[in-house]
Amino acid sequence: MDKKRTLTGKVVSGVKEAAYFTQLDWVQEQCMEKLGFRPYPGTLNLEIEDNNIPVIEALNKEKHEELIPSDPNFCTAKVLPVSLGDEKGAIIIPAEEVQVHGKRIVEIIASRKLKDALNLNDGDSLTVVIKDND
Repeated sequence: MDKKRTLTGKVVSGVKEAAYFTQLDWVQEQCMEKLGFRPYPGTLNLEIEDNNIPVIEALNKEKHEELIPSDPNFCTAKVLPVSLGDEKGAIIIPAEEVQVHGKRIVEIIASRKLKDALNLNDGDSLTVVIKDND
């Protein structure tokens, strides 16, 4: 099946907590191992359109790579590879009990600051293509 799944939304500011998480050694190493890149400090936040919520809910139920901490003070997080034009990244879905955003906000990590790489500002529209599990 070659049906591409996409999410469309607008770029929004986050809560400024992801930079710490994305720079942890175990996050950096596991992202390199599982995604092929070390994440830039922080995430790009995308407020998805209402019709995309079922897509995220379905993705959340699927089996995906996970970032697994060795320290129990941190949670696991699913990572779903995506492409944003020529940039590659991943949606990161923290364990439900620690999510700081509502179900309409999707966090995306990448090796570069996506706002700069894609020339984006808050309020700009963006579509991401979700790479299917192989």
